[in-house]
Amino acid sequence: MPEKYIGLMSGSSLDGIDAVLVSFESSLPHLHTHHVEPMDTHLVKELDALTRPGSDELARSCRTDVLLGECFAKAVITLLEKAGMSRQDVRAIGSHGQTLRHYPDSDTPGTLQIGDPNIIAERTGLTTIADFRRRDMAAGGQGAPLVPAFHQAVLHDPEHDRIILNIGGIANITLLPAKPETVISGFDTGPGNALLDAWIKQQRNESYDRDGAWAASGKLHPELLTALLGEPYFFHAAPKSTGRDIFHLEWLANCWPSVAELPPQDVQATLLELTAVSIADAIQQTKLNPDQVLVCGGGVHNNTLLQRLKELLQDQQILSTIEVGLDPDWVEAMAFAWLAKQTLAHQPGNLPTVTGARHAVILGGIYPGTVED
Repeated sequence: MPEKYIGLMSGSSLDGIDAVLVSFESSLPHLHTHHVEPMDTHLVKELDALTRPGSDELARSCRTDVLLGECFAKAVITLLEKAGMSRQDVRAIGSHGQTLRHYPDSDTPGTLQIGDPNIIAERTGLTTIADFRRRDMAAGGQGAPLVPAFHQAVLHDPEHDRIILNIGGIANITLLPAKPETVISGFDTGPGNALLDAWIKQQRNESYDRDGAWAASGKLHPELLTALLGEPYFFHAAPKSTGRDIFHLEWLANCWPSVAELPPQDVQATLLELTAVSIADAIQQTKLNPDQVLVCGGGVHNNTLLQRLKELLQDQQILSTIEVGLDPDWVEAMAFAWLAKQTLAHQPGNLPTVTGARHAVILGGIYPGTVED
């Protein structure tokens, strides 16, 4: 029977926990079952708040670490019930955790993901691999993005130069040249859905802008866009990575103090343009002129955003990863299942040309499952 792995991903969009049951016997992963575990409103608010300084952060982080660990464990149990399988059918879990802070360029680089893997292992009985980022940082890397190694393993094509574009809360790209000897690279481009989701939540109490319809109803505010594009992160050279600790609504207000006086749909239109332009600029500034840009992540469902990207990147064919056999909604969760497999096989999970690490390393801490009697 093929070995099966579970991947857990709670990304910067804070829109639930993606859980997948997957095996890796063929060139493309086989997705057996998937599940989205919702997080209650209080947990989402606390996770969002903990990405920025606040009162009593340490105690709140400890409590939230436990609550999120329980939520991850529940996601696994529900996933197995949906699949009609038991823990004996699964080799291990790979859990990304929820990033609260990410400081790769500090004098003392560090990153923090919570969602206690001890709880996941104890509640599910399954070996759990977590804390994937810090070993790469210890080797001098950014600790992110890590998914490009998975992209290389499953989406490299000797016939096409490709860029894999993941539009989650934060957007990132992986450059996959057709020639295998060419260096593979990648980096976070900036905001994906994070600002769009946060703004519509604040203004209309909606979780996301379906199809980008609200953004499409507004008008671009050129001066606001110019101010937002002045963010220093956009001018940093790769390797680089970022997160919600930079791109949040307080950042928006700091860039444009009178943002609340603008028509809210115009702000949404401008935030969508920010995502599109920052992605397009990043792609155009690379040395790779790809035949294909393969899109995954939640942003693949925002037709307004994809149309704008097609207008900005007219020389590239922009496709969903579904066109090459990989469901765009589950790519990141599958990547962490794959990273768990790499760890247990004592194989590296990072790409130094992406993260800037001095060398390839085995990622993650291993939390053993329940010992059988």
